[in-house]
Amino acid sequence: MDLIASAGYFGVVFLMFVENVFPPIPSEFIMPLAGFMAADDKFSLFGVIIAGTIGSVLGALPLYYLGAKLGEERLKKFAERHGRWLTLSPEDIDRADEWFDRHGAKAVLLCRLVPGIRSFISIPAGFNRMNLASFLLFTTIGAGVWTSLLAYAGYYLGANFRQIGEYLDVATYIVFGTIIVLYLWRVFNYKKRN
Repeated sequence: MDLIASAGYFGVVFLMFVENVFPPIPSEFIMPLAGFMAADDKFSLFGVIIAGTIGSVLGALPLYYLGAKLGEERLKKFAERHGRWLTLSPEDIDRADEWFDRHGAKAVLLCRLVPGIRSFISIPAGFNRMNLASFLLFTTIGAGVWTSLLAYAGYYLGANFRQIGEYLDVATYIVFGTIIVLYLWRVFNYKKRN
């Protein structure tokens, strides 16, 4: 809250950029908070949405270029060596690649609306060498819809935003607990899957 209050729209851009590069920082908290601050007349709602969208798009680019730089074959070799800890096999990469080939731009657009996958869809887009202009267009549309929904929720909730934070804390613990359990299950069952 202090960062957004002191840095303004740039703070929203920065936090959303970081959220895309390091997904554990949740946009589900950043954008509603910025929307709440807009309801409090510290910012305009439109400005908050634009700043959040710009930050999301800028944050998608490093992962896109990482995917393009690594390429599918290098990523598969890396998964072959370290797959157990990544819970990722070369076959998983092949399946993701086939799925991306079938859905392409639609995958980028829709996955930008799914927490947990939002950031990572940039990697297969990169190693599939998706046209950069198309990638930016569909990322911008998806990110714009996502940031609008979250910012409007914070704006609409206004003073009740802090009460929603209590529920989000519980939901966050449940989601992270589920992720940890699934991760451990995949690590211990990795050889069985292959």
